[in-house]
Amino acid sequence: MADLSTDVLIVGAGLSGAVVARRLSENGIKVICLEQGVRHNREDYRGRHRDWEIAALGPWHASPNVRRNPADYPINDTESAMKPLMFNGVGGSTILYGAHWMRFLPSDFRVRSLDGAADDWPITYSDIEPYYNQVDIDFGASGIAGDPAYPSHPDYPMPPLPINIWGEKVAAGHNRLGWHWWPGSNAIASRPYQGRYPCVQRSTCGYGCNEGAKASVDITHWPIAESLGAQLITEARVSRITHDRYGRATGAIYKGADGVERSVAANTTILAANAVGTARLLLMSHSAKYTAGLANASGLVGKRLMMHPFTRVVGFFDEPMESWQGHWGQSLYSLEFAETRADVGFIRGAKWNLGPSGGPLHAAMFSADGRLKAGEDLHSHVKEWVGRTAIWGISCDDLPEEDNTVSLDAELVDADNNPAPKLTYKISPNSEAILKFNKARATESLEASGAYKTISNDVMPEYGWHPLGTCRMGTSSDNSVVDQFGAVHDVENLYIVDGSVFVTGSSVNPAATIAALALRAADSIIKNRK
Repeated sequence: MADLSTDVLIVGAGLSGAVVARRLSENGIKVICLEQGVRHNREDYRGRHRDWEIAALGPWHASPNVRRNPADYPINDTESAMKPLMFNGVGGSTILYGAHWMRFLPSDFRVRSLDGAADDWPITYSDIEPYYNQVDIDFGASGIAGDPAYPSHPDYPMPPLPINIWGEKVAAGHNRLGWHWWPGSNAIASRPYQGRYPCVQRSTCGYGCNEGAKASVDITHWPIAESLGAQLITEARVSRITHDRYGRATGAIYKGADGVERSVAANTTILAANAVGTARLLLMSHSAKYTAGLANASGLVGKRLMMHPFTRVVGFFDEPMESWQGHWGQSLYSLEFAETRADVGFIRGAKWNLGPSGGPLHAAMFSADGRLKAGEDLHSHVKEWVGRTAIWGISCDDLPEEDNTVSLDAELVDADNNPAPKLTYKISPNSEAILKFNKARATESLEASGAYKTISNDVMPEYGWHPLGTCRMGTSSDNSVVDQFGAVHDVENLYIVDGSVFVTGSSVNPAATIAALALRAADSIIKNRK
């Protein structure tokens, strides 16, 4: 007999798990969620403390391989050109994300039809549009509707955050070039909203928001879900999804903080552990019936990993622009080169976001050639950087490749002796061409805005914020792991609701799309519950 039983078991208390838990709880469904991390207090975050940049190099680093907290599992990324960033704990990676709140472009769902590569999604933009509208409200997004790059949609709940002096400079440069730009949309409060305080423009969003201005699901979703009866169990490391003799999912086995192994029985089991964690857990859950891993009739579990290759172009300006402050989301963004263009040698494109410059340590750690400066060169560099730079972050559309994978490592294990995930990932020639082209255009942008010099990297491998696509959705187990609502094709009562279900990755930040798809999946579960 199981130690606990419930209607629905969710594995993972991050973005997608919280969205589903809240929706199901609002409809009277009993929910238990297992989260291997802990619940943090706002005072734990280092953003308002003097050591915030130092802490970001260790205990609050976004990479579990650097952070090495008890809640983390190691990842073998030695064969990966991008290093995965993620956070384990109540709130998941929303604790540390920049909260860029972007919808996919309609063309992102039709890459095969439009560009002859990858695959079309089994859904369109219009299928999830109502859910985009709802998660804008649930997360409290700020911005301005009406961007001509998108279909029309309702106003955001809050007006945009300020684009600041450097945003005004670069926007003027884009106007001169005739290029697209738009005030940044962010899941960050620009005014009091549902008990959250407005952003104080301290530029430390990536290290946890002390004010609660940033929409992390530990404050936007879990309090509501728990008030309605959802049970959240922390420090619970899941090792296996269980099934009955007919192959139907029945719950999970986990080990608690006390080291005791327990089980949860559930009518429905939902995985929300991100594209690395979910694929890993399915592969660990192999059995005599599912010898290649659970939910793997297609052979695609862990395959077609996408990572959003990323780079930056930094522009230096003569006049002070106070760019050490602001929000570490996006003051503005550009989709000028986000979609396929003729005669550029690649398909799809990149999204740019303009952000603040960070503090002195951030400046000291940035190097275009991989060698850090020292002595007088270091002091001159930091003085030139802090408060006088504007930075374009460039993330490119990373089309799925069969050989980019998450697998189980043969030797590396976590604290409970479970196999660690191994990432095998190469940046495709198409992505390399996207980055090269957009880096050159971003340099033109900053020069047109008045920068007297620019520096940049070809790629920044340590910025792997967006693992996607290891359990893709589709029409059958011949070509996919889940259907359009996240239901696993070959395992009854098992759902996947995180970014692993993505068919293509777009070039925009995925949080809003993950949330919208999770909400849509929850509604499907509610509708078909009987």
